[in-house]
Amino acid sequence: MNSLDKEAILDLFRKAGAFLEGHFLLTSGLHSPYYVEKFKLLQYPRYVEQLAQAIAEHFQGEKIDVVVGPAVGGIVLAYEVARAFGVRMAFTEREEGRMRFRRDFTLGEGDRVLIVEDVVTTGASLSEVIEAVQEKGAHIVGIGVLVDRSSGRASFPYPFFPLLQMEIPVYTPDECPLCRQSIALQKRGSRYLG
Repeated sequence: MNSLDKEAILDLFRKAGAFLEGHFLLTSGLHSPYYVEKFKLLQYPRYVEQLAQAIAEHFQGEKIDVVVGPAVGGIVLAYEVARAFGVRMAFTEREEGRMRFRRDFTLGEGDRVLIVEDVVTTGASLSEVIEAVQEKGAHIVGIGVLVDRSSGRASFPYPFFPLLQMEIPVYTPDECPLCRQSIALQKRGSRYLG
C-alpha cells in the first residue's frame, strides 16, 4: 500500500484549494456540483512529488522504461512519476482532434510504459493515450491516476490504480437539478480559457 491514505490525499487537495463546490460544466459536457481543479494542486511541487511517489510505490515491482501522460496536466505528473523511477517521460498532445506523440517523442517496440493521468471522468482522453502508445508497439504495464471520478464507468484493459476514487454526481444538461435551480454554470478547464 502506498504511503498516503485517502484522507492524506484529500487533505493535500483541500490545502491546495483544488476541490471546488458549485455548478460546473465538465470537459465531457456533463454538469456537476463539484470540480477538481487539478492545476490548483499541480502548482505545488511538494504535493505533486508526494502523489507521484505514491503512484510509483504502487508500480514499484514493474520494470518501467517510460512514463507517459497527456498534455497538459498529465505532463507535470508524468515528469514527477518518471523522476521517482529514474526513467524518461513523454507526453501526448491533441492534434487534429486526437491524442498523438509530437515533438519527436519516441517509444520503441517493447518499451514498458506506465501511463499517468490527473483526473479521469469518462476515460475518453486516457483511451486515446492508450491507443497512441499501442500504435508505437510499446507494452503498457499499468495506468496510475490522481483522481478517478468516473464512478466505475471508466475501465481499461490494464492494471488501473487511482490514488483517490471520488463518487461525484454528474448530470446531463437536460437532467441537471442545478440548472433547474438557476445556479450559475461555471466553465472551468483549458478548453474554456479565452
